[in-house]
Order: sequence, then structure tokens, then C-alpha cells
Amino acid sequence: MLLLVYGVVRLEHPGNGLAGTLGAFGAGLALLVLFVLVERRAASPLVRLGILRSGPLVRANLGALLFLASFAGFQFVATLYLQEVRGWSSLQTGLAMLVIGMDTVLAPTLTPRLVNRFGNVRVLFGGLVVAALGYALFLPIGMDWTYAAMLPTMLLLGLAFSLAYGPLTMAATDGIEEHEHGLAGGLLYTSFQFGTALGLSAVTAVSVAALGGATTPRGEA
Repeated sequence: MLLLVYGVVRLEHPGNGLAGTLGAFGAGLALLVLFVLVERRAASPLVRLGILRSGPLVRANLGALLFLASFAGFQFVATLYLQEVRGWSSLQTGLAMLVIGMDTVLAPTLTPRLVNRFGNVRVLFGGLVVAALGYALFLPIGMDWTYAAMLPTMLLLGLAFSLAYGPLTMAATDGIEEHEHGLAGGLLYTSFQFGTALGLSAVTAVSVAALGGATTPRGEA
């Protein structure tokens, strides 16, 4: 996974050479294949590959990867905008995004009630839709936007985390034997971490490709 992320990071600098980038991707995929072969032959595998036959587990892992990848990318873009474009300090930027942390209050209070009433899958889907809506509202951001104009996105992302994070964990263990809940949880949190790294590196690569060395809208270094 590190090699795959490194391959994406190398895309930020095309001058590093295509061969090295393809080599990083190739090595990452080769190690993944090797891991699968080893796990299939091991008497006590680290990851029992049969667990991946669970549809809910696979969907939960893909959802977790994309959910955290998108948020990591948003954090990068939003921080770059607020600090480099608008000239906000680190403290101001942190306070501006603090509202996203409201999930620490809503997740243990609101989410269980919604799950009990509507079911885990509907709540999880709602969280993903809310996140997508939040990102969409941020797309037309301009140079003169007030924080009040950005606030809906921050609120929606906080709500999205409240609705999606816990239900993703429940979805990942749905139908899994109790003695393999630890394995299912490990796979899920691996997807969280890999998605974060992959999303950040991908957005950084796109940003560098689009802006080059510019750090301001006028292209000043």
C-alpha cells in the first residue's frame, strides 16, 4: 500500500521519470499478489481471504476508503485555500474547521436512534449523500467568500461523519462470525488509513499538476 501511495505521490513531479513511477505501482501490485499467495498457503493466515466473500464487508471497506479519501482531499484543499489564498492563520483555519468535530457529540447520541428507527444501511447511505452534498456546495467557492458561506459545508461534513463512521463499522461486521470481528475491524481501519493516504496524495498530485509551483491565484511563488 505504501508503494501504491508513493506511486501516486510521484505523479506530482513528472520530471522524476515515468519508469520510476510505473516501477512503484508495479512493485506495489506485485507485493499485493505475493501477499495473497502467502495468505492462501498459510496454516494460520493473517487475513483469511474467504472473509472477502462477504458483500457487506467489501462494500463497507470500499465505502470507508472513498469516504476518508474524499475528506483527506477536502482538508488539503480547504486548508490551502484558507491559509495560502485567504491568508488565514493556522489558528483561524483550525477554528473554522472545528465545527466538523460535532460528530463527537452527535455520533453517540443521534446516530444510534436513527439506526434503530431506519436501519444501518439507510443511515450510512444518508451520511455518504450528505458528505457529497457538502463537497458540492464548496465547489463554487470564490475569492471573497465569507465564513458564513463556507459554514454549510462544514456543518454537513460534521453530520456526515456522525451518520457514516459508526454505521460503517457495523456494516463491516454484518454477517461475520463473532470470532472474526477483529479481522473485519482490522480490514476496515486499514481501508480508513489507506483511503486517507491515497486521497491526500491524489489531490496533491492533481493540485500540483493544475497549479505547478504557484501558491496564490496569481501564480506568484
